Amino acid sequence: MPPLSELMMFALALAAAGVVSGVLAGLFGVGGGAILVPVFFQVFGLLGVDDAVRMHLSVGTSTAIIVPTSVRSFLLHYRRGVVDTALLRNWILAIPLGAILATVIAAYVSSETLRLIFAMIALAVALRMIFNRATWRLGRDLPKNPITWLVGVVIGVLSGLMGVGGGVLNNTFMTLYNRPIHEAIATSSGVGVLISIPGLFGYIWAGSGEPGLPPLSTGFVNWIAVALIIPVSLLVAPLGVRLAHAMDRRQLEAGFGIFMILIALRFLYSLYG
Repeated sequence: MPPLSELMMFALALAAAGVVSGVLAGLFGVGGGAILVPVFFQVFGLLGVDDAVRMHLSVGTSTAIIVPTSVRSFLLHYRRGVVDTALLRNWILAIPLGAILATVIAAYVSSETLRLIFAMIALAVALRMIFNRATWRLGRDLPKNPITWLVGVVIGVLSGLMGVGGGVLNNTFMTLYNRPIHEAIATSSGVGVLISIPGLFGYIWAGSGEPGLPPLSTGFVNWIAVALIIPVSLLVAPLGVRLAHAMDRRQLEAGFGIFMILIALRFLYSLYG
């Protein structure tokens, strides 16, 4: 067990991550997992958590935290009237199905594979957002079913494997089909709700009985980290929402892209550095 001073530093680091994740939940329509997963990966490593379960624990714990932060962010955006509720109704089964499939996959893949998935998706989305042009469109409006429904399943799977709330992928999907970035961000908060709730139970199941997990963990969810971060995230989420509606489209896209590149590089370094 690390000294008390080190544990206090870890707790402060987690609390700081909670501030950033809460702001991001409102600002980019994500559950904050894009920053929480790498933070958890680092902190759990310093605490001596087995490498074989460290990434799984990071993703599962992040998913648990996304539940309240996404709900809070969704309600705030919904009150502003910019959420595409028709799209969310279309995905009410598709996205949870994808999230459950992600936890089944996670139960059988290695920590290195999870990190590589996270980094590759983050990098692809980042490049698209940074170099985005108005002419980069796949259509004037969202495609009809079954295409949109299948996209929902894919968003659920990939986001579930990353431990994020779906904003990373949904923002890209909606903007490619000519939807405003502010509407995409607002709708992504609802996507986070559809991913995180089934994902939470899935990661608890996937990690049940796994050796090497830290104290107060249920499957791949560590409740100490959850208890530290959720209150802070909920407190600062409204700040992110206000920032999102105050910034223009290009600022949001560029900021989101730069953020995701930094996260992708961090995980690639952990694999090949």
